[in-house]
Amino acid sequence: MWRVWLLFDPRRTLIALFTFLFTLALLIHFILLSTDRFNWLEGPRGATLTSQGTAAPR
Repeated sequence: MWRVWLLFDPRRTLIALFTFLFTLALLIHFILLSTDRFNWLEGPRGATLTSQGTAAPR
């Protein structure tokens, strides 16, 4: 395994790996935020309140 690090610069490889993983994590979180079921910031779009303060029927 140590011979692999002779082929690649460890600093550049780890920076590239962490950049890729951070970008992947952001992409996954934004995909989840765009769905109705997994949007933890706004909640489900179907559960809007009416003037009586109860949830609207679906």
